[in-house]
Amino acid sequence: MNTTWSKYVQKIATLYQTRMLRFDDRFKEDYVRAFDIDSAKRILEIGAGPGALTQALCRWYSDAEVVGLDIDAKFVKFAKAQASNIRFIEGDINSLPLDDNSFDVVISHTVQEHVVPGLFFREQYSVLKPDGVCLVLSARRGINIAADVISETSEFEKEMHRKTEHLTKAADEKYGVGKYSCTEQEMPHLMGMYGFKNIRTKYLTINLTPDSEEHDIDFGVKMINANRRVHLDSIELLHNIAADSVIAADSKIAIDAASDTLSNGMPNGVSDTVSNEDLGRWAHEINKKYDTRTQQYLAGDKQWDTNISLTMVLRGVK
Repeated sequence: MNTTWSKYVQKIATLYQTRMLRFDDRFKEDYVRAFDIDSAKRILEIGAGPGALTQALCRWYSDAEVVGLDIDAKFVKFAKAQASNIRFIEGDINSLPLDDNSFDVVISHTVQEHVVPGLFFREQYSVLKPDGVCLVLSARRGINIAADVISETSEFEKEMHRKTEHLTKAADEKYGVGKYSCTEQEMPHLMGMYGFKNIRTKYLTINLTPDSEEHDIDFGVKMINANRRVHLDSIELLHNIAADSVIAADSKIAIDAASDTLSNGMPNGVSDTVSNEDLGRWAHEINKKYDTRTQQYLAGDKQWDTNISLTMVLRGVK
């Protein structure tokens, strides 16, 4: 059972929260116009994760059968629990466990950068019917500005970042996070190289700015709390990452089971340590900052912090 991504890279509930915001129905018209798949009868999402986009596709294309596929068993289990009416299956994009020529549309969101390009496009080409549509969504660029209360970092937080940043970098390297990232210029070329035609691109701006009057209060609070969870996840994943024997060896990291302490053997022989108490204090400081930001928001004290993703929609036809 593969649970690598949910254990070491992105926590399930947090990814679900952030994607539910990004694929909220208020952005439906922009997505539907860019996708241009109104006649589709069978839609497959690869790398579906916790299923937020899969659910949106099911709402937006109610006459179509929508299937979500992910390699991580815990993501699949979570997705099934959230939407029992949708078929979610375990599978690897490197070798899709599906019949050739069986889907009208294959779609992915922030998956391409983690998969060898040849396999990524070839496998989708295989499962698509003749004249089927491949949609590749990439959202790695944008504008991200934190409120002052969030961006202000204490000396303690700076020290924690210094002691732990190599851990997440080591995990990303081991698990190939973003290893095959292509630019917006390179991706259409690759899509054409692997047989797709009528290739086109569209760019969508997904505006997640709590203080903007276009958003209601409930949606604004969800934005703030989604950022909170992303921030906290970077702490909560540390023990899983440090417990990985390969990363621990490469990074000279050990976990003292008795004291629940991360220990980093520095080259000069000095040991950098981060205790469970340190991690708890770090999480407390983060929660305190987001509590203050929420209070500011509810009081109408506008900060104009924002997360704006520029989403590239690459569309090709088999």
